[in-house]
Amino acid sequence: MSFNIRQLLAIAPVIPVIRIEKVEHAVPMAQALVAGGLRVLEITLRTPIALSAIEQVRKAVPDAIVGAGTLQRPEDFKAAAAAGAQFAVTPGLTAALVEAARQVDYPLLPGVMTPSELLYAAGLGYHTLKLFPAEQAGGVRMLSALGGPFPDVLFCPTGGITRESAPSYLALKNVACVGGSWLTPAELMNAANWRGIEALARDAMSLKAA
Repeated sequence: MSFNIRQLLAIAPVIPVIRIEKVEHAVPMAQALVAGGLRVLEITLRTPIALSAIEQVRKAVPDAIVGAGTLQRPEDFKAAAAAGAQFAVTPGLTAALVEAARQVDYPLLPGVMTPSELLYAAGLGYHTLKLFPAEQAGGVRMLSALGGPFPDVLFCPTGGITRESAPSYLALKNVACVGGSWLTPAELMNAANWRGIEALARDAMSLKAA
């Protein structure tokens, strides 16, 4: 099944932003998140085993929608496609990344931080964006300010967002969902505490976007 990026962002109020250190954690972690209601998962390419983790989750957890995050090089797009990624997320946007994104079949959520970067992305047809790093970029106040001149742009802010701050982001009309790393904390991952991760996912599902 294929999705456009806005359909993906509408599925749940939070997208877990996941750093996988041990490949054997990938499947039970994904199963826990899906059991808690979070189907859209972003596995970041920040560790050597990230692509293997994406591949394993795609095969073993069919209800999950698995994306590759932190794509920084054009070759990352083909590697993510080979692993079975269903969407991609980048921290920023360059001409080389745009061209690479056009060579794969899955949608892209590009990152921006400033109005100039937003205009660049919008000029290329991207009107659904990740504000990154959200807190450092101005957070809720920044997104509220951007809503005036850019009413047709929808955001998934990521970076520094916590369970406590997520509701203030989700209250904004131009925020579809937030990206959060609090769903898979290192202490729960290292302890293989999948019930704890499922509980965090269920709690995140209780949040609502405007």
